[in-house]
Amino acid sequence: MRIKSVDDNFKKNSQIVGPYDSAVAASCINGVFVGKNDDGVVAFKGIPFAEPPVGELRWKSPVSVSRKDEVFEAFYNGASPLQSRSESERASLFHQSEDCLYLNIWTAGKYAGEKRPVMVFIHGGAYGWGGTADPLYDGHNFVKNHPDIVLVTITYRLGILGFMDFSGVPGGEDYKTGGNLGLLDQVEALRYIKKNISSFGGDAENVTIFGESAGGGSVSLLPLIPEAKGLFKRVIAESGSLSLTYSPGECMYLTDKLMKKTGAHSMEDLCALSEEQLKKVIDRFDDTNYPERDGVVLPQDLYGAYKSGEASHVDMIIGTNKDEMRYWIKDIGGLSIYKICAYYMFENDSKKLGAGNKKRTKRFFKKHKEKNPLKTFLKKPWVITDLYNEIIFRLPAIRQSEHQSDNGGKVYMYFWKYPSKHPHLGACHAVELAYVFGNLSETIYSGENINAELSEKVQNMWANFARTGNPSIEGAEWEPYSSENRFTMLLDDPISVGKDIRRYERKLLMPLTDNYYNGNHKEHSANIPFVYRNLFALTAFVAGGIGLLHLIRTEIKKRSSK
Repeated sequence: MRIKSVDDNFKKNSQIVGPYDSAVAASCINGVFVGKNDDGVVAFKGIPFAEPPVGELRWKSPVSVSRKDEVFEAFYNGASPLQSRSESERASLFHQSEDCLYLNIWTAGKYAGEKRPVMVFIHGGAYGWGGTADPLYDGHNFVKNHPDIVLVTITYRLGILGFMDFSGVPGGEDYKTGGNLGLLDQVEALRYIKKNISSFGGDAENVTIFGESAGGGSVSLLPLIPEAKGLFKRVIAESGSLSLTYSPGECMYLTDKLMKKTGAHSMEDLCALSEEQLKKVIDRFDDTNYPERDGVVLPQDLYGAYKSGEASHVDMIIGTNKDEMRYWIKDIGGLSIYKICAYYMFENDSKKLGAGNKKRTKRFFKKHKEKNPLKTFLKKPWVITDLYNEIIFRLPAIRQSEHQSDNGGKVYMYFWKYPSKHPHLGACHAVELAYVFGNLSETIYSGENINAELSEKVQNMWANFARTGNPSIEGAEWEPYSSENRFTMLLDDPISVGKDIRRYERKLLMPLTDNYYNGNHKEHSANIPFVYRNLFALTAFVAGGIGLLHLIRTEIKKRSSK
C-alpha cells in the first residue's frame, strides 16, 4: 500500500510587506521573523538557520545564513529532509525537500529582554527519518507548562544526503565531511541559536540540548566535536548513545549501493542528479547510515574520547527504556514477524562474536533458564529482546556515564519502566516522548490513558536540569551517577531510586560494547530499517534458508491450530 503524503497542505512562509505585530516578532541576522501567539505561547516556525544545502552546496558542510533586513512570516514548518515515507515517522509524510535546514521556537509572551533557559530538541529516526513537523515534538504544551523555558526544535540532513562516506568515490576528496553532515547541520543550528536566541527571550549562555534515539546519539556525539564547544552546557540523551555510529567500513556499504543504483561513477555524476532522481533512489532502497567514526568530524574511538575527558565540560542526563526493542513489534508488522526477524538478527550477530563474548551470551541465556534461544524466542521473545536492550542501549549509556563521571563531569542516569498501553510494547523505545513534551494526545507509542502525573514530574525534571543542572524535584531527589554508587532514577509509577540495577547483566555483557552494536545489519540484508519497510524482500531472502523456512511453517501451523 502506498503511503500518502500531505504535500497538498504545505505552506511556505512569505515575506511581509507593511505593518506587522512587533509583540510577536524577533530580529535575527537573516531578518525579522513574525510568529503566532496561541494562549500565551508564541510559536515561530520555519526559520532558516543555514543556507539551503542545494546545488553546489549538496553534500557540503552547512553555510551560515546571509544577513537580511526584510520581515518574514514564521507561521509554518519548513520542509522535512528527504526520506522514504513511513507511518511511524509522521514528519516523513510532510512535504520534503533538500532545502530543509529550518528550526522552530516556542517562547512565552512578553519575551523581550528576558534571559530564559533554552532547550534544543534533536529528533530521532535512525538518522534517516523524522523531522520537526511531527506533532509529537510540538513545543506548545511544554512551554505553556514551563513559561520560563524557550524550546527549540531543529532539522538536519538525513540518510544519503546527511551521512555518506565519499572517500572511495572519484572527486570525493572535496567531500571529507560527508559522513557526518547531519551532525554539522546540528552544530550550525546551535551556532545560529547562540547568535539569535536572545531576541526570543532566551539565554545564549544557558542552552541544554536533548534528543531521543538518533537525537540521543547526536547529543552524545556533539560534545566531542570541537566546533560545538561553547554552544551548549547541558545534554539529555534519551535512548541513544555512542553505539549508534558506524565505522568507515560499515558506511561504504551505502556508498557502493548509491553508486550502483544511480549509475554514477564520480561525485560530478552524483551532484548532477536532480532532487526528484534522489527521491526515487531513496524510496527504492530505503536505507541509511549512522554517523561515521571518521577521524575527521568525530574521533574514531568515541569511548576513548569520553574516557580522556573530552566531554567533561557538559552536564548530562542519560537514560534508556526497559523494553527498547519492543518498539519494532508494532513497526515491523506484529509479534509473529518480529519473532522471526529479531532471531535472524541475533544469528547474524552471533557470527561476529568472539569466543569470549559467545560464552557471555550463553551465560546470559542460562540465567534466564533457557538453553535454546530460538525455542524461547518463538514462544516468548523477550530473552533475546532483553539482550539487545542491554548491548545496543543500556550498557553503552552506562559506559558513557562511567567515563563522564570518572572525569569529573556531572551525569544523572535514568531507567524508564512505565509501559505503553499498546499490546506487547512494554516500556518500549520512544514511549517517553509524549510524557516529555506533555503532548498527551499523541499516543502513537504510549497508547491511550497516558499517566498525566508522571508526565508532569518528568517535564519538571527536564526543566529543572535546564535551569540549574540538577533534575531533582520535590519528592524525588536525583543523585548524580558514578562508578561507585550507580544511582539510577526509575521513571515509573511511583518514581523511585535504584542502585546498580541489573548488576549481573552489566558485569557480564559490558565487554560487548567494544563492538559498537548498533542494530543495523546491512551486510546480512537484515538492516532494521530495511526490514521494517521491505517485508517482501526480507521474505524472499529468508526463503533461501531451509532452516528458517521450516521455522516459519512450524509457526504458521501452530497458529492455525489454535
